[in-house]
Amino acid sequence: MNLDPRTPVVVGVGQAAERIDDPGYRAMSPVELAAAAAQAALDDCGATAVAAEVDTIAALRQFEISGPVPNAPLGRSNNYPRSVAKRIGAEPRRAILEIVGGQGPQHLITELAGEIAAGRSEVALVFGSDATSTLRHFAQREDKPDFSETVDGDLEDRGPGIEKYISRYTVIHGLVDAPTQYALMENARRAATGLGPAEYLRRMAELFAPFSKVAASNPYSAAPVERTVDELITVTESNRMIAEPYPRLLVARDQVNQGAAALLMSVEAARRLRVPEDRWVYLRGHADLEAPAFMERPDLGHAPSAVMAAREALQVAGIGVDDVATFDLYSCFPVPVFNICDGLGIAPDDPRGLTLTGGLPFFGGPGNNYSMHGVAETVVRMRSAPGQFGLVGANGGIQSKYSVGIYSTAPAPWGSDRSAELQALVDGGPKVRVTENPDGAATIETYTVRRDGGRPTGVIIGRLTTDDSRFLATTEDDALLTLLIDGDPIGQPVQVRSFDYGNRCTAG
Repeated sequence: MNLDPRTPVVVGVGQAAERIDDPGYRAMSPVELAAAAAQAALDDCGATAVAAEVDTIAALRQFEISGPVPNAPLGRSNNYPRSVAKRIGAEPRRAILEIVGGQGPQHLITELAGEIAAGRSEVALVFGSDATSTLRHFAQREDKPDFSETVDGDLEDRGPGIEKYISRYTVIHGLVDAPTQYALMENARRAATGLGPAEYLRRMAELFAPFSKVAASNPYSAAPVERTVDELITVTESNRMIAEPYPRLLVARDQVNQGAAALLMSVEAARRLRVPEDRWVYLRGHADLEAPAFMERPDLGHAPSAVMAAREALQVAGIGVDDVATFDLYSCFPVPVFNICDGLGIAPDDPRGLTLTGGLPFFGGPGNNYSMHGVAETVVRMRSAPGQFGLVGANGGIQSKYSVGIYSTAPAPWGSDRSAELQALVDGGPKVRVTENPDGAATIETYTVRRDGGRPTGVIIGRLTTDDSRFLATTEDDALLTLLIDGDPIGQPVQVRSFDYGNRCTAG
């Protein structure tokens, strides 16, 4: 095919990982893990002297620098992207530190591929890492390593970007962690299926048990152990309940030491640097969309914008979902996977499988960088089966942002997507009215139960009987907690009262 020389191609991918119980455990810093993955991506392209040609680097934030105030007990780099660049011998003119969110890896790959297609870049390297397992291992020890370092150079720091995910209203009602918020969505979806809590729990485990089998054979997995459905649903001391309906083994594992990277070039640069064409993988389809604010969504159990992004990426690629050979769907919890399956008509037990890594609860969830591992696995798989298509779905926030990439060795011109146009449709869609200070009779729309130090606290999203507006509330009412933990409370009546310190529900 006579391609535009500016057509972007992924030419290298790399991964790095270590476990604390590995014989050769080295306590690598986030910079070292990312540098190892970046070097692996450079080596993977099959050409030499490539590092000096990198003009753009883009990095994902680690967990410890994802909040408004960095919390790095072992120290950190003042300029993470350029620390990694220094280790691999690169001196890029542009360095980016991306906002928070699991959509980040695919979003950056799409963005930088577009920069290459526009002629503003020729060689770009995207990477991320987390060493949370090492951080926790050394947190209380005297012999802790020091990961602090200072490097010079410009940095395009886009900030954490978490303002849309939190507010005083959500924080005072306990929406401060991912399991609590995803549990609210999971229970809302369960209600729509008509399944009871026990049956739905089994369905979640049936979805994730095959993921654990994939993770068990992946050398980069944080927890390479195959799990049965019964193991996943049986609550034990080691599989404690985190937030209804999630036992620990159905929750993303963030104790990892992992890094991953992808190297992109223009076709012209790839030819000039003599990258073998059997290393080239095209980003055939792509899209990025953002959902409305969590409390305003018409359906808390589904994220239509994510499905819209997947459909648009398929459209750009010129294929249908049946033409996809491999999937890696973001799997921090079951509900984002179910969401894409529901929307695209994919069976949860589709024989193609829904992950190439093993998924976040088993492979591991390295902060904002998980889907870079999904991209790496997809690129390798596409090279081994020329002409096939692989789909990566990357989820960020509280099913807030979704970025999709479709990869293939089959060449095609760079195609633009309609994400901006579709985003305008999402933004202009219906929203639910929220009442922050509710009082009176109401019904439960969805719920979860947090275990704060073992003490249960119910978190409820409800609808006022008077005007059907939505509200947040918590409860420690014994009768209502019993219903939340042991019953099927959705649609049940409650009473809600508003106080200066938040809203409280009691049994209706």
